[in-house]
Amino acid sequence: MSTTVQKKVNNAAYRTTIAIGASRLKQVTWYFTNLVFFTNPFNVLSSLKVSLLKAFGARVGVGVVIKPSVNIKFPWKLQVGDHTWIGEDVWIDNLSDVTIGSHVTLSQGCLLLTGSHDAARETFDFLSQPIVLEDGVWIGARAVVGGGARCGTHSILGINSVAESDLEPYTIYKGNPAIPVLRRIVS
Repeated sequence: MSTTVQKKVNNAAYRTTIAIGASRLKQVTWYFTNLVFFTNPFNVLSSLKVSLLKAFGARVGVGVVIKPSVNIKFPWKLQVGDHTWIGEDVWIDNLSDVTIGSHVTLSQGCLLLTGSHDAARETFDFLSQPIVLEDGVWIGARAVVGGGARCGTHSILGINSVAESDLEPYTIYKGNPAIPVLRRIVS
């Protein structure tokens, strides 16, 4: 028989503090741009999406492919290296900075989630930490990378896996929470 620990929660004391980094006008303009050009499954023009991201302050390298139905929270908090692939239904929920290296693959439906809450505090304080995906990283379909995680160069996070901490370079991770299952040898 398990016992459940009950903890007092005071939602009335909850406060969110996030530095959005853009004016209200820029946020609203981005919201509609994201809706029309990014989350829209009929827009297949990757070069237009790259140009729009740059116009809103993202730093995006050459040869980046952005597939349909991609959702990006704040482009001004996004950096993407060269020849990176962002697949269908990817959600970059970047309340903090997200840095994606070169030759990275974000497979279908994966989620980069920088925000969370401190469940150990009565006030359930909002937490947000950056995410870094180094060069050559592959995030599998429907996988989740949490705030504060750094995925080392050429690491792989398997399908439906969850990374809430760092992934070592050249290592394949699977599961929830993700654990190392195989060391990669890349020649």
